Amino acid sequence: MAAIARLLDEDPDLGEHLSGERLLAARKACVARTVRVGAGAWNPLVEAGEIRHGIGLLILEGLFVRRVGLAGRFGAELLGEGDLLRPWQREDQGTSIPRTGGWRVLRRGRVAVLDAEFALRAGHYPEVISKLFGRAIIRSRHMAVNMAIIHQPRIELRLHMFFWDLADRFGRVRADGVHIPIRLTHATLGELVAARRPSITKALGDLAERGLVQWTGEDWLLTGGPPVELEAIGSLQVDPEAVADAPTAA
Repeated sequence: MAAIARLLDEDPDLGEHLSGERLLAARKACVARTVRVGAGAWNPLVEAGEIRHGIGLLILEGLFVRRVGLAGRFGAELLGEGDLLRPWQREDQGTSIPRTGGWRVLRRGRVAVLDAEFALRAGHYPEVISKLFGRAIIRSRHMAVNMAIIHQPRIELRLHMFFWDLADRFGRVRADGVHIPIRLTHATLGELVAARRPSITKALGDLAERGLVQWTGEDWLLTGGPPVELEAIGSLQVDPEAVADAPTAA
């Protein structure tokens, strides 16, 4: 029997603009089949099945990387809880330049299948549909911020800015700084910030020596404040004063 999720319970932000009896009714109506996804290479079309007329796949848990290849070079996008995917939209459809695409699951997770039946039920609640479309806009804005980051000429600055941008989405403020519980290889980081793996290794070493970014063995630790260049692209949401004012460890 397929697992079912009540989306407004698992992702309350989707019901932000509903209240009272209407919210209760939407919680019952907005249910979707879910699929668990193991770590490693992933073919999302298997999970999507015949939902081309539906909305897509909504990530409920886990961490995913979408890779796009062009002329032997690859770029990547990091996706997590709340992101919306439409994997049947091929990378090379209607394009003049051939390209490839692929997916990898970094941390096992779970996706909700928002098929046509879900769309019909949720259609009675435009507030929910609006929120789902908003997720697509948020994803495109993350991509725009990442484009601005990779145009920085110095790779250590790209990485420093990239990690603080990740802190907006995944960071946890503690006494010693901001922790980002994401395991990323140097090769994956290179694809995310448009740099070669040896350059990533050197840049990470430089950042660690300066006490800005280090791998603890479990997560990435950001200390001090974010680079001032982030203010120009307006991505920062983590309050640096909250880090500075956090109580020291006993």
